[in-house]
Amino acid sequence: MKKFIMLGGFMALLSVGLGAFGAHALSDFLETKGYVDVWDKAVTYQMSHALGLILIGILMSKNIFGPVKQLNWAGYLLLVGIILFSGSLYAMALSGVKVLGAITPIGGVSFLAGWILVMLAANKHAK
Repeated sequence: MKKFIMLGGFMALLSVGLGAFGAHALSDFLETKGYVDVWDKAVTYQMSHALGLILIGILMSKNIFGPVKQLNWAGYLLLVGIILFSGSLYAMALSGVKVLGAITPIGGVSFLAGWILVMLAANKHAK
């Protein structure tokens, strides 16, 4: 419960920091390499799924669906998705190594699986 709210808050904080870092400190570097859009996509997905983690934590803490194992798994899948999806895009933007983009879809699948589990938890336990 609390762990997903804390992780979500940390990931949101990190997203804002990385967005600012990319927009200011790395702007010329990323623009020269053509990776501004890649960096922005990483920040956007990180922030949206950080908010998802917070939502999962709130759902768990308010016991809205009861003790739901699916929400716990969903939270971890979103976290893994942030690390693999956004992390691979950050690494690719900084290094220029395009093969890192092969990791990105694995993170995307993790996001999808996490959201499916949220829906399953709602369907199974909604009052």
